[in-house]
Amino acid sequence: MKATLIISIYKNIIALQTILRSLHQQTEQDFELIISEDGEDIEVRKFIEQYQFPWTTQHLTQPDMGWQKNKALNRAVLAAQTDWLIFIDGDCVLHPRFVEMHIRYQQDNVLLAGKRIKLNPKLSQQLIDGKKALKFFPYLFNRRGCRYVEEAFFIPLSHWLRRPVKHLVGSNMSMSKQALLSINGFDEEYTRPAVGEDYDIEWRLLAKGYKIVSLRNLAIQYHLYHKENWIEQSENKKYCAMRQANNDIICKNGIQKL
Repeated sequence: MKATLIISIYKNIIALQTILRSLHQQTEQDFELIISEDGEDIEVRKFIEQYQFPWTTQHLTQPDMGWQKNKALNRAVLAAQTDWLIFIDGDCVLHPRFVEMHIRYQQDNVLLAGKRIKLNPKLSQQLIDGKKALKFFPYLFNRRGCRYVEEAFFIPLSHWLRRPVKHLVGSNMSMSKQALLSINGFDEEYTRPAVGEDYDIEWRLLAKGYKIVSLRNLAIQYHLYHKENWIEQSENKKYCAMRQANNDIICKNGIQKL
């Protein structure tokens, strides 16, 4: 297997079904799949037990005790059987060449970073219902409510034709397993969304000498619409700033408890 694809989920079976349909259409099929559940929902377990997976697949669960995505991600990192880890969220459907691009551009000391298109409710439902093909970016034009439509263009040309990506996005990034092990994985002190699952990883790995390489307009994904609940981020930002000020690259509450 060339890579491990890690899907972070929380109860949303309908979105998971849509993601799995997009995985069947990937041009690159030689990957391991880990469904990393921040909880242990009975309906999710039943669905996964009945699903016929063509890939080597693991379903990892943990007690539902509030937002503990980073803990779930650390368990997935340890369980992964390959050296290259691709991370997506449980509401992001993949372009057919998504996995291929993350595998093609993998390098030592590199963090691969892509972007996503935010779909409106109508297109999201059509994609869930199977009424739109995954190569459907022309349909996005003149569709009110879709955001970042420019990210839908697949441009398989040299890097200078693509705009850079300055930061990692937790729903579309990949890196080596060794990179994460070198900083003791995701910091489980974060118990709210945002910062902890991407920016915190980013600054620590950059400090270790890794660099970000853009997969913009290559590793394309479509974010299914859902109402966005604003999460107060000041606590996470304050904690992250303190860690940066102290240059705490290796977290203490990560894969290992230091």
